[in-house]
Amino acid sequence: MDMANRTAMTEYVLLGLYEHHNLEIILFGLCLGIYSMNVLGNSLLIVLNRLDPHLHSPMYFFLSNLSLIDICSTSSFVPLMLANFLEVQRTISFPGCALQMYLTLALGTTECLLLVVMAYDRYVAICQPLRYPELMRRQTCIWMAVLSWGTGFVNSLLQSILVWRLPFCGHNVINHFFCEILAVLKLACGDISLNALVLMVASVILILVPFLLICLSYIFILAAILRVPSAAGWQKAFSTCSAHLTVVVIFYGTIFFMYVKPKAKDFSMDKIIALFYGVVTPSLNPIIYSLRNTEVKSAAIALLRGDLLLRKMSHVYCCTTLSDQN
Repeated sequence: MDMANRTAMTEYVLLGLYEHHNLEIILFGLCLGIYSMNVLGNSLLIVLNRLDPHLHSPMYFFLSNLSLIDICSTSSFVPLMLANFLEVQRTISFPGCALQMYLTLALGTTECLLLVVMAYDRYVAICQPLRYPELMRRQTCIWMAVLSWGTGFVNSLLQSILVWRLPFCGHNVINHFFCEILAVLKLACGDISLNALVLMVASVILILVPFLLICLSYIFILAAILRVPSAAGWQKAFSTCSAHLTVVVIFYGTIFFMYVKPKAKDFSMDKIIALFYGVVTPSLNPIIYSLRNTEVKSAAIALLRGDLLLRKMSHVYCCTTLSDQN
């Protein structure tokens, strides 16, 4: 291809819903409120996990990782998107676009894998409770979390390299709110068959297979619950799984609806669905886990009363005193 056609991009234009500016003003207020709730709610879960000893378990360790993913993933594109809602010129620099695409893809993949790890944690807790301390040791949990994060970022690096090696021939208008990989691929003027193949294989391995593993784990969990003779045992088992299962249904339900449904002739609807997936879904996690988990609610009440901070300060003071005496 003629090198003149391989125009170097310095910035991209994000269309968003430029034809419906009044709707964008409404979305600005909604997204700002939801994003604030997302950051505050997920930050609260992380703080509670650090302060409350009752939450120092594998399930809450993975929940803290999930909260961190939700904060980072939305923060990678929402602030700029909110600014673009109010601007006539909607541009993002090439490095900014590349970083945005890399982070959104990496964090989305990591969340898929982390949900599998959380499903495995629930499977071991219910189906093999006697071996739970052995199978879910702290070091094992850390390695599972590191593997989830590492796989997500390595996959995103591979996808990003394949995307940015393509020629774009001066096309720089992205028909989306942010630099989403499929929207960026539409700008390429070269052969994207390799990108499509690698993306499909990665989606099967990192999205579909994890979903099937989650379903399999809950089949075993359901079978174990049905063998419990008492109603109280059923209720306890369901309460430990219901929050995670709700998050899985919302997360994967939105993904499948986005990519399996027939493409609409009006791309505005597809973009609003993507906005729901990217902004609304992460903000639901702290609400779901707070409403369905008595330990989280108790920890939140203790934090509001100041009990958690007092206990933490007392623990630090005692540890400091003992170390000074030694």
